[in-house]
Amino acid sequence: MVYRRRFNLIIAAQAILWVSGCTNIGPGTIARDRFDYVDAISDSWKRQTLLNTVKMRYADAPVFVDVSSIVNQYSLAARVDGALSWDAVLPGNSQMLAGSGIYADRPTITYQPLRGDKFTRSLMTPIPPASVVSLIQSRWPVDMVLRICAQSVNGMYNRMAGQLTAQPGDLDFYRLIDMLERIQKSRAWSMRVEKNAEGKATAAAVIFRQKGVEAEMAAEVDSVKKLLGLDADEHEFEVVYGEPAANDMEIAILTRSMMEILSELASYIDIPASHLAEHRATADIAIEEDTEAAVGVGPLIRIRSSPQRPDDAFVAVKYREHWFWIDDCDIKSKKVFSFLMFLFTLAETGMPEQVPVLTIPTR
Repeated sequence: MVYRRRFNLIIAAQAILWVSGCTNIGPGTIARDRFDYVDAISDSWKRQTLLNTVKMRYADAPVFVDVSSIVNQYSLAARVDGALSWDAVLPGNSQMLAGSGIYADRPTITYQPLRGDKFTRSLMTPIPPASVVSLIQSRWPVDMVLRICAQSVNGMYNRMAGQLTAQPGDLDFYRLIDMLERIQKSRAWSMRVEKNAEGKATAAAVIFRQKGVEAEMAAEVDSVKKLLGLDADEHEFEVVYGEPAANDMEIAILTRSMMEILSELASYIDIPASHLAEHRATADIAIEEDTEAAVGVGPLIRIRSSPQRPDDAFVAVKYREHWFWIDDCDIKSKKVFSFLMFLFTLAETGMPEQVPVLTIPTR
């Protein structure tokens, strides 16, 4: 009996020491929480974007919710109880030692729906042409940037999906991006972007290099100038928004808004045949005899669908009892979708929104 009491005392004391040793939980939580929340936010952001893209095909209103702040509060409390007693009538004594601990993790997460002025600025405002130039200058593939962001370049139209405006792209547009892709790889051009005091890109120019350019690539540059209707003797051209160009010294890009980009990408979704037959989703977004197939560039993105949940998906969402996803082995579609996520940061224009003020108790 004595040994059992001693054993219980040792176990209780160790438990109390363990709880007391966990009081230093502050620094240790940073590495764990930071990466856990990054993974959770990234995954939810991808799923939200894919879901809203799918909803565009079903004539459903897209809804975006931002995570504006995360505050995590930890609390730890420990208590030790002890008692000794003797019985005056019957010989013997008793001892008691007990401990208890309370650990609490109380995250405070603030969600903010995208609406009003912020909705207009983020989703309805066309991407500035200077931002498009910045993306190309940052070594994003020019063909992907223009196929996603540009509606037209100097009057040459990209593929457009929509119930009222659906039309295939001009052959000259695909010829243009094909030549620009080779020029980008050879570094036969450079770009200049001017920024304001807030760091926003306000103006841009494309400069075709003259020195150190091989004859074959110089001929490619001349073909681009001719296709764009630019002055053949000049080498620097201003990039502006609109259509058409005002003169032969401008490259006029009619850019898309994020809403238009989502609508365009939605046209590549593999909609279930039953949903099309029941008119649950729009069928006239897809363009018959698309120029993309004619020139062999392939679909911009591939979003699959199935009644069963996919086993190996880069991102997947369930909508109307069907799963929609991007295959994790489809590297091209993954790049386009990741680029779409990056574009949302460029769509943020105007004054930054104020973060809500939170009061967190210290106990």
